[in-house]
Amino acid sequence: METLILGWYVLVETGSVLLLTLFASLQYIGTLVAPMFGAVGDRIGHRNMLCGMRAIYATLATTLMTLAFTGILSPVHVFIIAALMGIVRPSDQVMRYSLIGAIMPPDRLMIAIGVARTTSDSARVVGALAGAGLVAKLGMGPAYAVIATLYTTSLILTLRVSAAGAIGQAKASQGPGTSTLRDLKDALGYVWTRHHLLAAMCLAFLVNMTAFPLVMGLMPYVAREIYHADQTGLGYLVASFATGALIGSIAMTRFGSLVRPARMMLVFCSLWYGMILVFTQMPSFGAGCVALLGTGAVQSIGMVSMSTLILRNSSGEIRGKVMGFRMLAIYGLPIGLLIAGQLIPRFGYPVTAAIYCAVGLTFVALIATRWRADVWRRDAPANAR
Repeated sequence: METLILGWYVLVETGSVLLLTLFASLQYIGTLVAPMFGAVGDRIGHRNMLCGMRAIYATLATTLMTLAFTGILSPVHVFIIAALMGIVRPSDQVMRYSLIGAIMPPDRLMIAIGVARTTSDSARVVGALAGAGLVAKLGMGPAYAVIATLYTTSLILTLRVSAAGAIGQAKASQGPGTSTLRDLKDALGYVWTRHHLLAAMCLAFLVNMTAFPLVMGLMPYVAREIYHADQTGLGYLVASFATGALIGSIAMTRFGSLVRPARMMLVFCSLWYGMILVFTQMPSFGAGCVALLGTGAVQSIGMVSMSTLILRNSSGEIRGKVMGFRMLAIYGLPIGLLIAGQLIPRFGYPVTAAIYCAVGLTFVALIATRWRADVWRRDAPANAR
């Protein structure tokens, strides 16, 4: 809801696709400190970190709600709050997945991540439609009152996580003399020497730079400039992608234990680029929604496979830190958004998307070739069922 509402607000108020990409980029500046969040979470407990982060979300949303109700909200305020939120939000997934990894046994991890994805994907469907409708009918202030309430509710629910998950597996295994920086150095060495993890990290950076910008940060531009739709139309586009992701997540909860994670990751990330190319050729709004449905489905299967590979092949004491390095890959998203902001005014959205997909498919092939023994062979640890 929040990303859709503010993205539309920035585009309408400024009329600039470059500022829209800048706004979207600000939401991910915290990727640089995500490993630090993961290290601290391993020490104080992933649940405790999640509670602190969600308290920050609620506070910032309440601030923006107050600005909207008083009538003094401006794009400058939105950029400031987006930047503050962007310091914390990228690490949210680090904490959630680390908590799942600490609680669930390895043979159920793929299904557990699929279940977790169904909750977030279904929330994106409802949020996309509700966000657009609330702003259109009630205005920014009431819409943000709902958002602030939901953040507060998420904080209360996170406090209900069991004490077993609150401390995590890693804390007990850490010696009293270790430092956070030493922990991060050890985690980096851990990833660097395990080629299947390194391949997953490279692929994560690649899709964040060349795939996610086309179906996330730039969607307000697509809705307004390509399909000439209003914010309700934007909601339908976002909901279509999220519905497809939900379908993919449900499929993984049913069949996740039967697949080989590394192979699935490579195949479905490649299909993701193919579906983006299909989406860019859709002439009508309805056809675009259908294409986004398929795009979301293959994206979800690829990302669930990637997360399972990383969590299953990371030891418990450094799982949070490894996931923190995984979140560093999201830094590719603001880079991709800012580059797209320069290319789209010159070449248009379809050509820019074609360039991004060509680059993406080329590097997926290079990753699969470079680490073939670690991510493609059926008997590789990364492909264990």
